[in-house]
Amino acid sequence: MKQLLAPCIGALVQFFSLPFGLSKRRNFQMGLVVSLLNHKGGVGKTTSTINIGAGMVELGKRVLLVDLDPQANLTLSLGAPRVKDTIYEALRGECELNPVQIKPGLDVVISTLDLSGAEMELINEAGREFILRELFETVIEDYDFIFIDCPPSLGLLTLNALTSSNLVLIPLQTEFLAVQGLAKIKQVIDKVGFRLNKNLRIGGVIATMFDSRKVLNNNVVEIIRKHFGDQVFDTMIRDTVSLAEAPSVQQDIFAYKPGSKGAEDYLNLCKEILARIEREG
Repeated sequence: MKQLLAPCIGALVQFFSLPFGLSKRRNFQMGLVVSLLNHKGGVGKTTSTINIGAGMVELGKRVLLVDLDPQANLTLSLGAPRVKDTIYEALRGECELNPVQIKPGLDVVISTLDLSGAEMELINEAGREFILRELFETVIEDYDFIFIDCPPSLGLLTLNALTSSNLVLIPLQTEFLAVQGLAKIKQVIDKVGFRLNKNLRIGGVIATMFDSRKVLNNNVVEIIRKHFGDQVFDTMIRDTVSLAEAPSVQQDIFAYKPGSKGAEDYLNLCKEILARIEREG
């Protein structure tokens, strides 16, 4: 099995060869913008965005979630009320960001299928890479964290997320194919960091959908940890039914089953993220 994973190592070494960690260029005590990014679908990106955000609320933080995916899975998963002014209208310059409250401490800027046309509509817009960053200026001081659920692509919407962010977290499913695209993600982040956003850093990789009973899952984690050590978060998100069920009742894992393994994992991950920010920020 490890021989099958060998072709991935070269790409992974390239991915992790440049510096990780948080930018030391600003104070992260409030208003930290974090993108969750992976252009491969089905890796737990939306689930992680929701439950890291909700976990931070459990730890006393004020959180805004931004659904930047035209599929609007985050919006649907939390049962956010439909409002006229979505992220689509805001990007088009028709309104400012309009957060809606999901529960105390947790707000959401909702998405809509109309967002799928935004990249074509904004293609000739001057400064189109910085639209989202400008929108955040009116809300950044109201929150401790803003988490962006990026679309599973590397287009203009994702570029807006990266130019707005201080930190990128990469959810990685513990499967063979999931590691194949890491080098491309790193390349895009490096280019944005060099040309458009000097504060942008990769904060680490989150291993998701982990099942300790599966040999492949254990081998993927072993190889990643062997080569990259603490650049991968210690907390792994286990593959549990409760995490899959929570969106069906339009709740985060802490509201749905606070005593579940999923809630335990995401709370531990949030504590680890905060500790890393305090240590490196």
